[in-house]
Formats: sequence, C-alpha cells, structure tokens
Amino acid sequence: MFILEEEDQELFDRVQQQNLIRQYGLMTNCIEIGLRKGPAAFDKYLLWALNHVAVANISQFGGRFRREPIYVGNHRPPHFNDVDEQMDRFVSTVQENWYAWSPVQVAAYVLWRMNWIHPFIEGNGRTARAICYYSLCVRFGTLLPGRKILPERIRETRPDYEAALIAADRAWDNGDLEFGEMEAYLASLLEAQLSDDGLDDPNNGSA
Repeated sequence: MFILEEEDQELFDRVQQQNLIRQYGLMTNCIEIGLRKGPAAFDKYLLWALNHVAVANISQFGGRFRREPIYVGNHRPPHFNDVDEQMDRFVSTVQENWYAWSPVQVAAYVLWRMNWIHPFIEGNGRTARAICYYSLCVRFGTLLPGRKILPERIRETRPDYEAALIAADRAWDNGDLEFGEMEAYLASLLEAQLSDDGLDDPNNGSA
C-alpha cells in the first residue's frame, strides 16, 4: 500500500511527516541499543530499518538497497550492482574508525558517504541525517540535548550542507578521503543545538 505525491499532495505530506516522527522514535531506540553495543550496532540492518520507516506508504522499496539507477543533480552515485559492496565497505570503515575518529568526524563521514552511495530508491537524505545523528549521539555516549536537533538544522541550512557534500565529493574524485568541510559544518550545527535547553520534541526534530 502506498500513496503517490501526484495523487494527493496533502495526504502524501501528512504520511511523510508521520513517518519522520516514527523514524525519530526508532532512532532514539537504536541510540539506546548503540550505547550498549558500540560500533557493532552500526550495520546495514540499522540502515534498512531507518529507511523503511522513513518511506513507509510512500515507496514500495523501503529498507532495501536499490537495484536500479538513480540520479542526484550532477552527482552520479555508484551503479546499483556495486551498492552492496560499497555499503559493506562503508559499514566496515565506520566500525574500524569508530574510536580513531572524533564523534563529529564519524558523523561527517557517515553523512557524506551515505549521500555519495545513495543506496536506497527513496529517503536517502532522511536516512543519512538519521544515521548521522545516531552516530554522533552514540559516540558522545548520550542522547544529545537541544530543542532543535541536528537533522532539522541540516534541513534548514541546505546550501551549506550541499556545499560540504560537493567538497567531499571533489576530494574523493581526486583520490583523497577528505571531509573536513562537512566536519566543520556539523560542528557548528552541533554547537547551536547544545546551546538550547531540553530534549527535542519528536514532532519537530525527526530526521
């Protein structure tokens, strides 16, 4: 069962917003588990679950890696036949550098690389922002406080977000793993979040 945006924009928007709220609830549960299990909890099943919830009733392929081409502006993500291997490498890189990198570095790599691979048909941005925040919270060892959390702040600063993605893409194209601009971008958003008081309202702070 699903609804297309072209069929009923109001219903589509409402379903999508409800999905975001549910994704936030799932993400907080996952953070609790991640705080107990550490880097081992960061796996493809976590990604599948967060994506499935984000696109429920608006896509029939939620929670599964894509098996068709996808295009994102000027960026051409990997061929769908390479997605499984790319995601295995992605998960392995995160797990291997979980403690070698700072919390913000882990989150920055996760956010950029998920967008670079674009492993899902729908909901890649929502899933990338959720797993970015998951990584940040688990590495810091707590569900971070703030009335407006990082995923929402990313959505509200899209030009800076896209600029950081492009910078990391260009470095990769030149043979370098360099995501310093993304790291600085997330650090500034995190500082703004932590200047607030209290935990976010899931109605406003879902990824």
